[in-house]
Amino acid sequence: MVEVINGIQQIGIGVLDTKTVFNWYRKHLGFNVLLFKDEAVASLMTRYTNGKAEKRDAYLSLNLMGGGGLEIWQFKDRLPAAAQNDIVLGDLGIYAMKIRCKDLVAMHGYLEQIGVLQLTDIIKTLPHSASFYFDDPFGNKVQMVQDSYMFSAEKSICGGVMGAVIGVSNMEQSIEFYKRMLGYTVVLYDDIETNGTAANKKYRKVILGQNRKHIGGFGDLLGPTQLELVEMLQGTPTKIFKDRLWGDLGYIHLCFDVQGMDSLREKAKILKTPFTVDSSNSFDMGDAAGHFSYIEDPDGTLIELVETHKVPIVKSLGIYLNLKKRDPYKTLPKWLVKSLGLHKVSKDL
Repeated sequence: MVEVINGIQQIGIGVLDTKTVFNWYRKHLGFNVLLFKDEAVASLMTRYTNGKAEKRDAYLSLNLMGGGGLEIWQFKDRLPAAAQNDIVLGDLGIYAMKIRCKDLVAMHGYLEQIGVLQLTDIIKTLPHSASFYFDDPFGNKVQMVQDSYMFSAEKSICGGVMGAVIGVSNMEQSIEFYKRMLGYTVVLYDDIETNGTAANKKYRKVILGQNRKHIGGFGDLLGPTQLELVEMLQGTPTKIFKDRLWGDLGYIHLCFDVQGMDSLREKAKILKTPFTVDSSNSFDMGDAAGHFSYIEDPDGTLIELVETHKVPIVKSLGIYLNLKKRDPYKTLPKWLVKSLGLHKVSKDL
């Protein structure tokens, strides 16, 4: 079967406390659907956890306005480490997540009112778009992007995850990887910019999009995506997760919802970026199940691929959605996807 990239399913965030992070994003950014919470041992990820199978707690939260979710991930038997140095634009790895927003001015005013740190001015990113950055209370950079896509009408001003800002060391090599492996064939922006600091260092920024010819499953919910690649042209970038483990503080991976894992495995081999982790079959995460694997971009940034097999609809009644038997090129009915709203959380956990 030819592979299908349905969209960005979630971005993984290593945190100190899953509940605290979930509560903040639920209250302020509309990630109020708690699709699952699961406590288990990450036995397949020992390649990235110093050979030790670490116990972890994970929540997956969604914003039904449209976009990917947050996999909020916490070590249970180990204190997660922070980056040793301040992370700057162009450092290698995931610098920020991109969240779609239908009213950028209103969201900027709201975030200013609640006192988030490092809130920048709104700048025009593309001819048809604008954006700004801020730090969440846990030290993670977030880029809010003006975007009109909307899966469903929600009270939240913003939607879900629509991409990531990723530092790279060789722009052409990285463009080729994301183009051939994940279908990011559309160049939305390519220019040389300065970072706006006193040093005024230059970097190259390229924003890539996908030509979404085929989407299935939750593709309508996840919506269009973009990746913003940034290469330092002056200075030497630092690897964001240097001397740290997957699961330590910060953005630990970017996850794509896919179909056709066998085809993707063969493609990854041909492109000389083979799977570094492969669950091989259906991997159970408590209320959800699927086949997952990991690859690395040319700078070692972790990309997760998930072929979803089962998601809960009404857990109390034992009603689950089995995706293994569905046409991979056909999106789920909108009413069925909206039924995930039964998992909305209306107050802090």
